[in-house]
Amino acid sequence: MAGRQAKVIRPAQSCALLRYVRKHADPARSRVMVLLSLKAGLRAAEIAQLEWSMVLDATGQVTDSIAIDDRIAKKGSGRRVPMHPDLRSALCALRGKCSGDGPVIRSQRGGAMNPNSIVNWFVTLYRELGFEGCSSHSGRRTFITQAARLTYRAGGSLRDVQLLAGHRSIDTTQGYIDGDSHAQRKLISLL
Repeated sequence: MAGRQAKVIRPAQSCALLRYVRKHADPARSRVMVLLSLKAGLRAAEIAQLEWSMVLDATGQVTDSIAIDDRIAKKGSGRRVPMHPDLRSALCALRGKCSGDGPVIRSQRGGAMNPNSIVNWFVTLYRELGFEGCSSHSGRRTFITQAARLTYRAGGSLRDVQLLAGHRSIDTTQGYIDGDSHAQRKLISLL
């Protein structure tokens, strides 16, 4: 299974990715798409179906969390994901360019994008950057791996990562977490 999983995006690659999308035809939309994947762990279908009502408060301002409805989540596993500051800023910038109704991510023609279009968008993006083995799921794997590695700092557990990912089983969450050979070597040296 490990050979078939999408690769995790490394920090330098994340920076390169965000720099690269600045040159896109709609850089604000592209930045939000990347950050929804990397900083919120959303699946391609969730990115495609995310609506402004899920990220705005009653006054029309971007909130501090994403309310992913059961109807757009895989297996009806809706959840609330706290908003990363970079994502919140990007959503505010995108919000300033649109009405704040309907889908957050729109096609260049103005309609909602479908999940396959999101998948293809990421495939093209990673191919252009030369990121071998990366797919639309790479951002999600990156999010889950980073959250798992940092959860102890927040006083959390793997259960918290499972809830953020919207997984029914902690075994599924564990399957997403990428090992770190440097940490493994360091751990062995401490034995």
